[in-house]
Amino acid sequence: MLKVNAYAAPSATEPLEPITIERRDVGPTDVLIAIRYAGVCHSDIHTVRGEWGPITYPQVVGHEIVGEVVEVGAEVTKHAVGDRVGVGCMVDSCRECENCKAGMENYCLKGNTQTYASVDRDGTITQGGYSTHVVVDEDFVLRVPESIPYEAAAPLLCAGITTYSPLARWNAGPGKQVAVVGMGGLGHMAVKIAATMGAEVTVLSRTLAKREDALAFGATAHLSTADDATFEALADRFDLIVNTVSAPLELDRYLSLLRLDGTMVNVGAPPQPLPLHVFTLFNNRRSFAGSSIGSIAETQEMLDFCAEHGIAPEVELISADKINDAYERVLSSDVRYRFVIDTATL
Repeated sequence: MLKVNAYAAPSATEPLEPITIERRDVGPTDVLIAIRYAGVCHSDIHTVRGEWGPITYPQVVGHEIVGEVVEVGAEVTKHAVGDRVGVGCMVDSCRECENCKAGMENYCLKGNTQTYASVDRDGTITQGGYSTHVVVDEDFVLRVPESIPYEAAAPLLCAGITTYSPLARWNAGPGKQVAVVGMGGLGHMAVKIAATMGAEVTVLSRTLAKREDALAFGATAHLSTADDATFEALADRFDLIVNTVSAPLELDRYLSLLRLDGTMVNVGAPPQPLPLHVFTLFNNRRSFAGSSIGSIAETQEMLDFCAEHGIAPEVELISADKINDAYERVLSSDVRYRFVIDTATL
């Protein structure tokens, strides 16, 4: 077992603190990754604070991981020592169910093994990327293109794929009207990706504080949801709405913005149920859907797409001792647009 430095939550109510954790020995199909950078996702906060259900403490979170391969198992063929790699939200799946066999490990019918707070193959609880090293099966390790700045690559492993997947699935592109709800870590990536795909993009958020950024990232409009006139002006407008907000919304108001056969896709995950009236769906034959990260193949496709088109998230680099401050700033929407931990400071 390899002992490594990390930052962990000791409970749901205490600040994260330095800790030493153990990583499993490198198996035949495993790679050992020296983590260079780890993104801070709102999901990390929901998890450590027990908002998505009880977890086992201490818990190391972080599922936006980039680093360098420093050791490989005897049977590894996909990666080599020195490779620039990434790990996203999952590190294993059953590989036997219908969805896994179809290459959709993220929808594993038995539940994929999450990068943190899941039960691993050896019965231990998975620990995430707020650490110096991680051991992962080669099949769940991504290749990070050289053209993507190292520290900016980390958020692509969650924020990037979480928005790319529904945009690709629902065919965002030329001639399509796409709305992005929320202009945070996920939202700003959704704007960049959708605009690059050729869609006409509108940002919907409570305030207009980030309007200049939205337009710079490729949006053609940025409107306030605090203004009732916004919903009147945009009624029956959009082919696709991607909701990135992890807070309650009046779904009926947003669904009313969809044109015939339009779809609203939720990628934000508020801890409480979201009510809606089905009659809003009957009108215009609208759909309400959910989307969860992406498969390994789709995540690699997203990384290659971002490399080809020069897309990268906007990041603020922090040292490990600033993680708790970063959490508070995420909760107050005081980040543009993703905190990334320099793991050399662990």
